[in-house]
Amino acid sequence: MFTGIIEAIGEVIETTAEGTNLTFRLRSQLAPELKVDQSLSHNGVCLTVTEVANDTYTVTAVEETLKKTNLGQLAIGRRVNLERCMSANGRFDGHIVQGHVDQTGICTAVADQDGSWLFDFQYDPAQNNITVEKGSICINGVSLTVFNSQPDSFRVAIIPYTYEHTTFRDLQPGDQVNLEFDIVGKYIKKMLNQYQ
Repeated sequence: MFTGIIEAIGEVIETTAEGTNLTFRLRSQLAPELKVDQSLSHNGVCLTVTEVANDTYTVTAVEETLKKTNLGQLAIGRRVNLERCMSANGRFDGHIVQGHVDQTGICTAVADQDGSWLFDFQYDPAQNNITVEKGSICINGVSLTVFNSQPDSFRVAIIPYTYEHTTFRDLQPGDQVNLEFDIVGKYIKKMLNQYQ
């Protein structure tokens, strides 16, 4: 379980195809604190650490993960949002995030607001996911608050700290992002659908 509060940025330094899987080696300041078998969120995707060496570590994404996320687009030099799993005595500064991406979306606009930034996103509503006004959304592993909620799009506002300490500063219109919709909203929607 995660909270969507990014701890560090990782940089992809090597990718290796292994059958239908893709293994990534990343460099990060978190690496010395990691251990093999630990869960680590990469742009909102929970992956298992398989090797640690100095300031680098290795994880593998299986075919199913590559199909449903933007991890298959990661190339050498790309930056990735990282978060270790929630500790039992920690605070939920964001919201409950499972590290299970529901679908990808597309950044459609970025607007500089002279001190903050507005990002617009669009997603396929046919996959039956929803946002609600002032509800939570996880974008590339970052816990954010939705506004301008529409059936297939939404907007978020990014403060300078988040902009500087996540990969939002790299994001451009047309880029694909990982979306994990609010777990409470997903359960409520599923229950209501049973009675329709």
